Amino acid sequence: MNKLKAVFTNTDVLKRIGITIFILLMFRILTWVPIPLLDTSGIQAFIRGNEFLAILNNFSGNALGRFSIMAMGISPYITASIVVQLLQMDFIPALKEWSEQGAAGERKLNRLTRILGLVLSFIQALVLLLGLAVGGGEFLPDILEPRPIYYVYMALIVTAGTGLAMWIADLITRYGIGNGASMLIVAGIITSLPAMIVKLWDKYIIIGGGGLDIFLFILIILLYVLILVGVTYLELARRKVPIQYANVRPGHGRSDSNLPIKLNTSGVIPVIFASTILSIPLSIVGMFSGSSTSGAGYWLNQIFNYREPLGFVLYMLLILVFSFFYSFLMLNPEKVADNLSQSNAYIPGVRPGEDTSNFISKLLFKITLLGTVYLMILAAMPILTSVIFNFNAEEAQVITLGGTSLLIVVGVALETVNQIITQSTEQEYKGLF
Repeated sequence: MNKLKAVFTNTDVLKRIGITIFILLMFRILTWVPIPLLDTSGIQAFIRGNEFLAILNNFSGNALGRFSIMAMGISPYITASIVVQLLQMDFIPALKEWSEQGAAGERKLNRLTRILGLVLSFIQALVLLLGLAVGGGEFLPDILEPRPIYYVYMALIVTAGTGLAMWIADLITRYGIGNGASMLIVAGIITSLPAMIVKLWDKYIIIGGGGLDIFLFILIILLYVLILVGVTYLELARRKVPIQYANVRPGHGRSDSNLPIKLNTSGVIPVIFASTILSIPLSIVGMFSGSSTSGAGYWLNQIFNYREPLGFVLYMLLILVFSFFYSFLMLNPEKVADNLSQSNAYIPGVRPGEDTSNFISKLLFKITLLGTVYLMILAAMPILTSVIFNFNAEEAQVITLGGTSLLIVVGVALETVNQIITQSTEQEYKGLF
C-alpha cells in the first residue's frame, strides 16, 4: 500500500506514465495509416495461412494484416538486437571488443543494431510483397503495371515505418517508463486481447448459447487467468546462490550476498528462434508452391508445421536445444567464476576457480532443465488447447491460451512495475543549507 501511495504522490513518475501512454496511443494511430497503392483485401487470408506471419501480425497489433506503414513495426529491431548480442559472444572478435569498451562501444553496437534492423525490415517487407504477388494474388491497382520499382517503393515505406518505430521506442525509454522496444511489442499484443474475447463470445454465446457453450466460455476465461497467474509466479522464481566476500571486517561493509538464477533464464528467445526456423521452409512453400496436399509440399508441411505431429516434436526439440544454448550463453559459468574471484568472493563450501565454474554449470543445467520443461509446456498450450476445444485455423490464431505472447506480456509487465516502484521510492537527500 505504501508503494502504491508513493507512485501516486510522485509527480515525475506520473508524468513519465502519462508520456508513455500518449506515445503508445500515437503509435497505435500510425498502425492504421495505409501504404499507398496497395490493395489489402487479400492480405489477411494470406497471413492466416502462414504461422510465422501470424505471429508477427500478433506482435504488431494487426498492423501487418492491414499492411500499414508500421507493418513490420519494431520486430526487425528486436531480431537485430538478438543477432548482435549473439555475435558478440566470441563469434566476431570486433563486436566482442566493442562490448568491452564501455559507453563508446555501446554506441557502436547500438548503431550497428539499428542499421541491421532497417536492413532486415526491408528484406522482410520485400520478400512478403513478392510472396503476396506470387501466392496471394494481385494486390496492386489495375492502373499500375506490376514493375519491380513498386515493390521496392513499398518495401522502403515499411522500412521507414520501422525506423519511426525505433525512434518512438527511444522516446519511451528516455522520457517514459520501461524499455521502449518491449513496450511497443506488448502494446501490439494487448490490442489483440479484445479480439480474442469477441471471438469467444461469438463462438460460445452468440452462435452457441447452450448450457455447455456457456460453461466452455467461462472455463476458457478461467483457464486464461490461471495460466496468467502461473506464468507470473514462475517468471518471478529465482534460485539464490549464497555468496560471501573474504577479507571484509565486521561492521565495515556487507560480507554476504547471493547470485540469483532465474528459472527461465533464456526468456522467450528459444520459442522465437524455433518458430522462425520452422517457418522459413513453410513460407517458401506457401509463397512459391501453393500446394501442401501432395508431393514435397505435403511432407514439408508435415515436418515443419508445428500443428502436425512431426512438426510438433521438432518444435519441442528446437526449444530444448535453444533454451540450453542461450541460458549458458547468457550466464557463462566461467565468467561468473572469474568475476567472483576478481571480487574476492566465493560460494560457501566451493573452491574458487574451476570448482566454482563446475558448481555453477551443474546448478544451471538443473535449473535450465526445469525452466525448459516449463517453456515447452507454455509453448505447447496454444496448440493443445486448440485441439481440445476444437478451434479452427482462424480461431486458433486469435484465441491463444499461453504461448509466446503471454510470456512477453508478463515479463515486460514485471520489469515495468519494478521500474515504477524503484523510481517512485527514490529519495533525494539534501544538505542542511
